Amino acid sequence: MKSRDVLGPSKAAMVVQPVLVVDDSRAQRRLLVRALQRWGYDAVDAASGEAALDLVRALPIDIVISDWMMPGMSGVDFCRAFRELAEGRPAYFILLTARSESEVLAEGLESGADDFLSKPFNAVELRARLRAGERVVNAQKDLSAKNAALSAALRKLSDAYTAIDRDLRGARVFQEGLVPDRHFVLGGYEVSMLFRPSGHVGGDLVGHFRVNDSELGLYSVDVSGHGVASALMTARLAGYLGDGAPERNVALEPDGQGGYRMAKPEASLARLNRIFQSDGDNDHYLTLSLAHLNMVTGEVVLCQAGHPSPMVQRRDGSVICVEMFSTPIGLLDEGEFCTRRLTLEPGDRLILYSDGLTECPGPGGVLLEEEGLAEILRDTSGVHGPALVETIFDRLAAHRGSDDFPDDLSAVVIERL
Repeated sequence: MKSRDVLGPSKAAMVVQPVLVVDDSRAQRRLLVRALQRWGYDAVDAASGEAALDLVRALPIDIVISDWMMPGMSGVDFCRAFRELAEGRPAYFILLTARSESEVLAEGLESGADDFLSKPFNAVELRARLRAGERVVNAQKDLSAKNAALSAALRKLSDAYTAIDRDLRGARVFQEGLVPDRHFVLGGYEVSMLFRPSGHVGGDLVGHFRVNDSELGLYSVDVSGHGVASALMTARLAGYLGDGAPERNVALEPDGQGGYRMAKPEASLARLNRIFQSDGDNDHYLTLSLAHLNMVTGEVVLCQAGHPSPMVQRRDGSVICVEMFSTPIGLLDEGEFCTRRLTLEPGDRLILYSDGLTECPGPGGVLLEEEGLAEILRDTSGVHGPALVETIFDRLAAHRGSDDFPDDLSAVVIERL
């Protein structure tokens, strides 16, 4: 196998654009151009920096070999002008100089030069410098191409994110529409609701439904997880506990007279559990607190499925935690649900809430817990209606140290006037 001539053509050389030779010496230019052409380069030359700039404007130049000392525009001045004109395009600049002082070389580097070659030049050394320049230019071009591709991908990703964000904002508006009446007064009772997803959409849901003129159903739901999948489950649940279609409401049953009555709470939650158990590929579960209020007597039937224990605040400001232990819906084929009865006297209030309140972490990670929520209620015993809900939220934000919460916040406050 024949050995390759060190000055022979190079495949790498063919990937670069024309090499520009700048020298006020015609003989020096001809010598350099001939050498470059012999090595397979396409070479152009200019007798001055000004003429060279005209060529740079007209041609894509990858490598420049310029004399330092020239009348008019020096090699250093031309290098600065070349870099400004190239506007960051990959290029390799070699300065020819007979000087070797460090201050001089530093000036050349500051002007934008990449390499130096002593005059008179050595052909082998020049060829080695050109090969190095080719590698640098090709690497820069490859990096620029990859950066361009990355920028294009990021633009597409940004466009996709914008579209997703727009859709999620629309989904949030839809989800907020699932809780239309966040405050109302009915039959001597005032009902106020807190509903704040931690992200665009959340897995909490609060609401109510009319049973008849004297009975009211209220609920607080927390679906496991966050995001779109959990939000879709809350939308589905709104249909199972809504006012719009009583025949689909799992908490109601026909009364035999063309109307509906409240079904037994345990049977309602068991029915809901069967519905979600039938979804074999469903990885989510939910906790639920369901309240059946008799607006005439003040009697409340509470049924719990893994939800935080409700709280009752009496007229004198004292707070009672109604401890209830049960299993979430969707975890077990046969869930165990807890039922309690209590009576709201005039001035009393009942609070159903999700664990986003009691598990709200402070700056040090300390959770609010049940006692913290009870303290908030005791401190706000004289506050009622929407003002109470706003105050609870403000106190949670104060505990958190910001209004950016890691979990959804939701609660239903039922006050007997």
